[in-house]
Amino acid sequence: MIHVGTALPALALLALSACGGAEPQQAPPPPQVQVATPIERDVVDWDEYVGRFEAIQDAEIRPRATGTIQSVLFADGQRVSQGQPLFIIDPRPYRAALANARAQVQRAEATLANARSVSSRSESLLKAQAVSREEFEQNQANVRTAAADLEAARAQVETAELNLGFTTVRSPIAGRVSNRRVSKGNFVQEGQTVLTRVVSTNPIWFTFDGAESFYLKYRRQDQNGERSSSRDAGNPVEVQLADESGYNWRGRMDFVDNAIDPNSGTIRAHSVIQNPDGFLTPGMFGRARLLGSGSYRALLIPDTAIVTDQARKIVYVVGQDGKVAPRPVVTGPPADGLRVIKDGLTPKDRVVVQGLTSLQPGMQVQAKLTQIKAQPQGVAPASQPLTTPPAADASQAN
Repeated sequence: MIHVGTALPALALLALSACGGAEPQQAPPPPQVQVATPIERDVVDWDEYVGRFEAIQDAEIRPRATGTIQSVLFADGQRVSQGQPLFIIDPRPYRAALANARAQVQRAEATLANARSVSSRSESLLKAQAVSREEFEQNQANVRTAAADLEAARAQVETAELNLGFTTVRSPIAGRVSNRRVSKGNFVQEGQTVLTRVVSTNPIWFTFDGAESFYLKYRRQDQNGERSSSRDAGNPVEVQLADESGYNWRGRMDFVDNAIDPNSGTIRAHSVIQNPDGFLTPGMFGRARLLGSGSYRALLIPDTAIVTDQARKIVYVVGQDGKVAPRPVVTGPPADGLRVIKDGLTPKDRVVVQGLTSLQPGMQVQAKLTQIKAQPQGVAPASQPLTTPPAADASQAN
């Protein structure tokens, strides 16, 4: 029989002997992370807009002569040059009118010659007092009247020649013609019947609307000498089509409207894009980026190093003691596949670029130094179009 008083010390000894044989448990090693210092570069911002291409010249073709269509001289949708014939309106009535006008000129010339002859004779007879001065002055007036009639007849010839010329309907501009709206045998009315439409294709406008905030920013930059206004300077523009990943079409700013639309709070503008092969078509959708700033010094880090904490952007920085600390930053546009950091970092900060998932503020880490590499243009993914876009891109300043 074991007494409780003697059993408890024995059990305690057995427990101590059992624990003495196990090794003490070690703490896990600090997690490994990759850190890098930001890239420091001179960059310029690009602001992004959504718009469409628009023909610089858009001509709706209407006849300047009335009559029946005799010939159609183009294929629907073909390229045409300025002055190229498109339609022939029956010219026979206009040829007859021209012949009649020329005959009237000959008649007026004969009348003038006769009036001059009579006036010359009456001048001689006046000196011999064979005619009265009143008759002499009447003969001189007949000469002036005949001369005026001749000028009127010549003007009628010019009018008839113009009308005959209008029976050949020509393209007023170079570009691409639409389909014919009338066919051979149709009767067309001067100034009323629509025959077809021609739009110019080279160069071409890219038209877009900019937010009032952008307009104010550009005006402030112009006042401070950072960037010239697009009203006064052809600031560069690059355009991306709907099926493209890069900005392959380049042009310059050509127009900024004189007022902001009070309904939308935007201002209309367009740039000029060269289109020698006619690939760009009026009405086509595109995304443009416009030079949005002067050159400034910026720090660049990967987007993967940035964490969103509610409304803030945060990066983790490893200090000299090997502990991580969150650092709020102000981000800018992307540049060469990286993100511009406008505030919150210094060039010497060691930013965690890999291994962020398990980090906690103040955690001890093993930092492995690496380098941030910029991606060439076209490798970085394109941002999505926005109705009122912020500054959308940046590039290295030359």
